[in-house]
Amino acid sequence: MTKEEIISFINANLSCHLATAEGSQPHVRGMMAYRADDQGIIFHTGNSKDIFKQIRDNPLVEACFFDRNTNTQVRVKGKAVVVYDDDLKRAIVASRPFLKPWIEELGLDVLAVFRITGCEACVWTFDDNFAPKKYVKISD
Repeated sequence: MTKEEIISFINANLSCHLATAEGSQPHVRGMMAYRADDQGIIFHTGNSKDIFKQIRDNPLVEACFFDRNTNTQVRVKGKAVVVYDDDLKRAIVASRPFLKPWIEELGLDVLAVFRITGCEACVWTFDDNFAPKKYVKISD
């Protein structure tokens, strides 16, 4: 897949599993990215959650996106950086109604937005299961 095809794949399959680490202990959880583009992958969480603290202490992450219809997996590694953009936060809340009551009660500051930067993606399918990994840079 090309860089553009990988970005399109991620945007079509926003549900992912995100891996972080706390000390030497890995942590993986399912979540939903907000979007991907050539600047990286945007996702969000609450600033009181464990994931926020784990990324603050170690910003290296990996996300795995999967399309079960094609049995294609795209793993993306990079560095998660905080995005300070209230307009983006409002857009996220508008597109994710389950966040609205929480934000109305506690305010936008409880929402932490991250961009995974320096993204390198590896595509996997059953057909190339044993082939050497090839990484494609999708963001700086």
